[in-house]
Amino acid sequence: MNVVPPSDGWTTDDLDALPEDGLRRELIDGVLLVSPAPSNIHQIIAARLMVALEASCPDDLEVTQGNEVRISTRRALIPDVLVTTDAAASRRGHFYAPQEVLLAVEIVSPTSQSMDRVMKPALYAKAGIPNYWLVETHGGLTVQTYQLEYEDEVYQPSGTFTDWLKIDQPWRIEIPLAKLRPRHL
Repeated sequence: MNVVPPSDGWTTDDLDALPEDGLRRELIDGVLLVSPAPSNIHQIIAARLMVALEASCPDDLEVTQGNEVRISTRRALIPDVLVTTDAAASRRGHFYAPQEVLLAVEIVSPTSQSMDRVMKPALYAKAGIPNYWLVETHGGLTVQTYQLEYEDEVYQPSGTFTDWLKIDQPWRIEIPLAKLRPRHL
């Protein structure tokens, strides 16, 4: 399919008009980003993390993956795993507003390093998402956690975990990373 970009940039309405073809499409300031399908390692970690979070998730929250966060009409990002309010999840939509998201998680892939480490945390923080986690797979499995410093709209590191993920935000969470680690990592 040959799609010509709109002269004034893409919007979320343009995204909605595109066919459902399994591609991951995100918008940053009207620029359309299309990502290749994630690797099996990436998908295993995302699925296992989702299940592990769901095991202790409070009833007023919901864990999901691969759903869009619409920051504005010209910014839409898709975290690998996210935690939303249950009220937002009950709408059964395919996207969330930033104020409905408590945690965004990105799993770094070779094609997403700059996006996941630099661009997405800056945009999530600016949008007011209180917690951000970065899952690194190079050289083993590491989870880096961050909490929003609201006044400056930036994330501050809150932990780096290689054996057990133990953190109190967005709720008390304890996950042995061995449960998340794929066999071939």
